[in-house]
Formats: sequence, C-alpha cells, structure tokens
Amino acid sequence: MRSVRAVVTGAAGFVGSHVAEAMAHAGHEVVAVDAPARSASPAAARVNWAGLADRPGVHRVETDLAVGDLTALVRADVVVHLAGRPGVRSSWGAGRAAAVRDNVTATRRLLAACAAAAAPPRVVVASSSSVYGSAGGRPHTERDPLRPASPYAASKAEMERLTAEAAVRGLPTVVLRYFSVYGPRQRPDMAFHRFIEAGLAGHPLPVFGDGGQSRAFTHVDDVVAATVAAATTGLPPGTVLNVGHPEHVPVRAAIDLLAGLLGVRPRIDHRAAVRGDAARTWADSGEAARLLGWSPRIGLAEGLADQVAWHRRRAAGPEPAHASGAGTAGRPS
Repeated sequence: MRSVRAVVTGAAGFVGSHVAEAMAHAGHEVVAVDAPARSASPAAARVNWAGLADRPGVHRVETDLAVGDLTALVRADVVVHLAGRPGVRSSWGAGRAAAVRDNVTATRRLLAACAAAAAPPRVVVASSSSVYGSAGGRPHTERDPLRPASPYAASKAEMERLTAEAAVRGLPTVVLRYFSVYGPRQRPDMAFHRFIEAGLAGHPLPVFGDGGQSRAFTHVDDVVAATVAAATTGLPPGTVLNVGHPEHVPVRAAIDLLAGLLGVRPRIDHRAAVRGDAARTWADSGEAARLLGWSPRIGLAEGLADQVAWHRRRAAGPEPAHASGAGTAGRPS
C-alpha cells in the first residue's frame, strides 16, 4: 500500500484521534484538523489533541470547518471527514443549530474545497446508523430508506445527500455509517463511558429509557480498520457502507457484562427515554466485507474489557501523551 497524504478532520475526537494515529502508524503523512475548543467534550478533546502533538508523521492544524481556512484539504490525497456535532439527545432545541452548523455547513464547505482542488482527493465521510431510524425484524442494509428521527440524524442524512451530489459531479466519495462505537477515549456523554465511570465510583448507572433498547455495539478498533481501508482503497464514487457489528445487544445485557467486569452489583438510575433514539440498531455489513474485505473482529465482552481497562488506567494517573487512551483489543501493529 503506497503512502498517502491524509487529512483527518475531527482528529481531537473519539474516533478521529484513533484514525489519525492508525494512519500515521501505517506510514501515511497525516494532517490532523480540529477545533478542540468547539468540541462537544472540550476537556477530552484537549487530551486527545495533546496526544497527537508528538506523534511521528502527524501535523496538527486548528481550524473551524464551518468558517475557517480549508487550505490543508486541497493538498491531500485523501480526506477522512470525522468532524461534526454528535448526539441525538443534545440536538433538540438549541442544539439543532449546532448540528446544522457543524455537520451540514462544515461538510458543504469541505466538499466544495475538495472539489475545487487541482487534484481532488478521495473523501471519506462519517455518517451514523441514526439515519435509518429503528431496525425492524432484520438488519439494515445500505439500500434501506433513511428515516431520521432527530435533528442530529437529519443533519447526518443531509451530509450524505451533499456527499452523493458531490460524487455525481465527479468527486470520489465514500460514506461510512458507523453503528454505536465504543472503546477507549469514548466521549464522556456516551453510554458506556457514563456507566463505567459511575460503576467505578460506586454510583448508580444512568440509563435513558428502560434498558430494553438494543445496539450493534462496534469497537473503535474495528471502526478504525474499516475507515483506514476505505481511505486507502479505490472504491466507486458514491459508495455507502455500513460499519457495524452484526449482533445487536440489549443495553441491559451490556450492563450485566460491565457489572461483571467492574465487580459491582448494578444499580440503575432510570431516566426519561431520549426522543428520537432508536429502539434497535442492527447492521448488515456485507457490503463492507465484499468491497473492503472488512468485518468486525471484536466481540462485546472483549471490547468492554478493553474500555474498562482504559478507564482504570486513566483513574490511576497520566500516561505518556503519545500512549494516552490507546486501545488494545485490535490495535494495528
């Protein structure tokens, strides 16, 4: 595999920091782009951003994609667009404008800058299983209609529409629909992070809804492997791929696994269900297997053990910046 110049947006984020490191580890020149102060979790973003500072092969550029300078994009071979405003729960009310700004406006500008480059890069855009709504009696395939049920999901669907339009105009694009990503560096607002921190502190686990909702929980190492493969494989423009574990697991069952790993008896703090949250996410990733040779390798028990170990290391004290938050379940070597 030849070395490429890769721009990774959202590189201070949960998935983005892992992707930037994996691309650099594979010998690619990486331009890490982010605006950590605008992150949904600024403290976590600052830690991840600092961790990239002394990473060989990584050059950091701070810019706000919605309004800032996008010059770095036009000199890339590939742009992996992971920046955006996450979260179904936070996208209602005042959060709707932030979802539009950071997902739709930023993506529109990014695609335009890439299309205007003398040698337009391949563009890999991160979407979400939220665009499907809830799965029924079978896993979602890429051919299923989109039924976004929240402002966040609607912003992701609009990102996909803009990306598809850019592909029709000749820009080589790929959309990856991520399913319920977890693992080391997971944002503090995400479920497993909240559950593990509560369990370690001896507090009740805050659960939105009754815990009966199920998810295709996908470890970040598997997501990184799919993303790097999409960035370095010549896929047809306009390709859309699910990136998710084939099993959907009820949240209650995941909590039981976590309780065993933490050595605690789970106490649940039930909170109101989140409007627009899917009752079930369920991934058919057959297309990713066919086009990328990718399938998830990490089961939930192994993946949760990896995330719990990261939380325990974090609680024990700081690690060297370049190692902070590194996962072990499927890290490329």
